[in-house]
Amino acid sequence: MGNEVQRAVAFVGDGLDTIWALIITYSLSVVGAILLLIIGYLAAGLIERAIHAALGGIPHFDRTLRQFFATAARYGILALVLVMVLGQFGVQTASIVAAIGAAGLAIGLALQGTLQNIAAGIILLVLRPFQIGEYVEVGAVAGEIEEIGLFATRLRGVDGIYILAPNSTLWNQPVRNFDRNGRRRNDIAVTIPKDIPAADAERILLDLARQDARVLAEPQPSVLYSQVGGAAATLTLRYWTRSPDYIAAATELNQRVRAALERGALALA
Repeated sequence: MGNEVQRAVAFVGDGLDTIWALIITYSLSVVGAILLLIIGYLAAGLIERAIHAALGGIPHFDRTLRQFFATAARYGILALVLVMVLGQFGVQTASIVAAIGAAGLAIGLALQGTLQNIAAGIILLVLRPFQIGEYVEVGAVAGEIEEIGLFATRLRGVDGIYILAPNSTLWNQPVRNFDRNGRRRNDIAVTIPKDIPAADAERILLDLARQDARVLAEPQPSVLYSQVGGAAATLTLRYWTRSPDYIAAATELNQRVRAALERGALALA
């Protein structure tokens, strides 16, 4: 009976010694882990704000892209801090990093199309082949840009239809931006009969163009002779306008040219 009590006391004593040893061993690790978490959290927030402010100082840098880079930096630092905290407790961080890398690779393969859209969105936001409010045509997609996101771009068609185009689609095809250069050229082709002097028709066309305040003085309006001979001649009135005035000017000038040509017994080409 006495031996059993002694063995029980010895077992309890060994257990207490083991617990005490663990407390002594891991107390510093716990304190260090807590300090790492606090410092890492504060540092991540400071770096996020610093990146956000620094990118905000770059002229015309996109707000969405600025927030994306700042947030990515914050979570990257927090992930590094978490690995360091696990290392405080003797966890093999190399295996954790390898597991995270393998998981990231698997997720990347599964979300390949989504990641392509994100990469294309970043490139579109950096290079800016189009901006909000501009009218573009990319393959079968055409409309006014309303929002450029990391995954897709929202457009509004000329008929008011809502269009959501994946960024990879917009990046992998030629972009026709109708507003970027600030001005556009329009051509109006007309056919005049052989008995109508071409010089008179040219003068009428140039007068109509110059009377419209939306037609730019430079480059000057001009008339090209694209077809001469036979029973009729084809003349082309060429003029430039500001991009916002293009449609209105083209519509009204076509109407005026038609009216003038009808009065002169001419016909549109």
